[in-house]
Amino acid sequence: MNLKKKYGNYELHPQMKITGYENEIWDEKKEIIEELKRAVQEKQKEKKTCILSFDLYPGVRKEEIMELANALQPDRIFDIEDCAKDEETLLREFNDYITDDRVFGIMCHKAIDTWFESEKLETMKKAIETECMEEKDTNGGLIVIVGTATELLAEADVLVYCDLTRWEVQLRYRSGMPNWHSTNYNDPILTKYKRGFFIEWRLADRYKKERYEKFTYLLDTEKENAPVLTTGNAFRGALQQLARQPFRMEPYFDPGVWGGQWMKENFGLDASKENFAWSFDGVPEENSLNLEIGGKVLKVPAQDLVFYAPHELLGERVHGRFGAEFPIRFDLLDTMGGQNLSLQVHPLTEYIYEKFGMPYTQDESYYLLDADEDEETYVYLGLKEGVDKKEMGRELRAAEKGEELFPAEKYVNKIPVKKHDHVLIPAGTVHCSGKNTMVLEISATPYIFTFKLWDWGRLGMDGLPRPIHLDHGMKNIQWNRDTKWVYDNIVGQTRTLEKTENCEVERTGLHSREFIDTIRYTLSGPHTVSMDDTVHVMNLVEGRSARIESMDGSFAPFTVHYAETAIVPAAVGTYRIVPEEGEMIKMLVASVG
Repeated sequence: MNLKKKYGNYELHPQMKITGYENEIWDEKKEIIEELKRAVQEKQKEKKTCILSFDLYPGVRKEEIMELANALQPDRIFDIEDCAKDEETLLREFNDYITDDRVFGIMCHKAIDTWFESEKLETMKKAIETECMEEKDTNGGLIVIVGTATELLAEADVLVYCDLTRWEVQLRYRSGMPNWHSTNYNDPILTKYKRGFFIEWRLADRYKKERYEKFTYLLDTEKENAPVLTTGNAFRGALQQLARQPFRMEPYFDPGVWGGQWMKENFGLDASKENFAWSFDGVPEENSLNLEIGGKVLKVPAQDLVFYAPHELLGERVHGRFGAEFPIRFDLLDTMGGQNLSLQVHPLTEYIYEKFGMPYTQDESYYLLDADEDEETYVYLGLKEGVDKKEMGRELRAAEKGEELFPAEKYVNKIPVKKHDHVLIPAGTVHCSGKNTMVLEISATPYIFTFKLWDWGRLGMDGLPRPIHLDHGMKNIQWNRDTKWVYDNIVGQTRTLEKTENCEVERTGLHSREFIDTIRYTLSGPHTVSMDDTVHVMNLVEGRSARIESMDGSFAPFTVHYAETAIVPAAVGTYRIVPEEGEMIKMLVASVG
């Protein structure tokens, strides 16, 4: 393996500076309690009894919130989760969404009140009303409500929303945390994640995004026993600011059975880890935002920005098609010194809708950010000419049972690739990224729906065989996508759109079945980009750094370093890409075509 370190300037913890709210953030428990007491006292001037709610996103450590609640010295604390249905009932009522598959469930469209017993809710509501009517001393009364979906009980005078990023929830699952109102501490991570992805996060997000304007405060609960509080006003203002300027999210990295060494070397990751397979740097549903306010940092889910300012972020054209959902996903796949990914296929649009309740599918592409020049580098893509469907199916099933190894090269094209190649992978195309490559994967957002066909006879990081989904996969393979079709349609499709002395603009990908358009800008001087009412997601695939500049000074110049993913909201309209002086760069920009 020939591993050459590039620039070493990748930012692991990017912070987005927010202005105008410097005095509206607190990161010491004592300060937080004092600020909440001040807010309560203000409300007590208006009414005898103040209701303060700590509304928890599933996964927030309730014991930490109870510490804050008790410090406020309330007359009474109500826990809405005392009204929750028991674990057995919840499992029974949501079983259709959980399914018996190890990986896949069905998107749940229920409301969050279905987690609770209506009679118990009514009883607790009446108890709160009674408490509010009781005579208090001259200082007034205080009732605190704690738990998930507290607004089902009463509209708070002071609403503290306790937020948590999706990645932190997953890390807590791994450390033993059960699902919401459950005791499945020892369940496999796949089981916990499935319940979170298909049920808990859907219901909690649906509830949360209807209440942003009600937040009196937002509490960042990411770090154990180190909460950070900001006002709802500052939180909303920060999101509005980001919706009109370029920004980065905080990436996270995960090892995998096929993982490599490139990211460890180039990004300065933990050298003690065996490998890193994935980097998620452009997935708002999973990534977080570090908001720097008055010298303090508030970490929030990037999904908050998608939900709160979808028109500004996505553009009217994109919002009209996808709603408040970010449709583009960037991640990195590192097999430098590693192994092949699994041989796989993604579902067709009608299949993912009928089986899993998703409105669109995971069309994707592989951009070769780097490749080992001293080794054979390739992707498996599409089927060979004249493949016998029944025979391929028989051999895949025999391999799944461990009876034989699947002869992948007998059936699947092995396409040579090099650095800066871009191959398109519309859903239904058999594919697999090969070893000794560094891939920028650009895909539509429904990202867990991968039907593995063959995993090279290996075990996963947990020591178990990784899930294979032959029944799903065989129903989605497009058997006409043979060698000729692959070369005619999804390999070598780059077309030059503009070329001058300091600039070359190329379309590297927009297959007729895919909505993501990708443009590569090779620049040695400034270049202006018009956005056509769509969000842009970009990655600097060559060069030390480049600046994204405003055309009217509405935001400060924003620097993107090598291999970093950044997002430019549609509200920006037009921007300028500026390389460092004397340097040639390549910036790959994806948008909705």
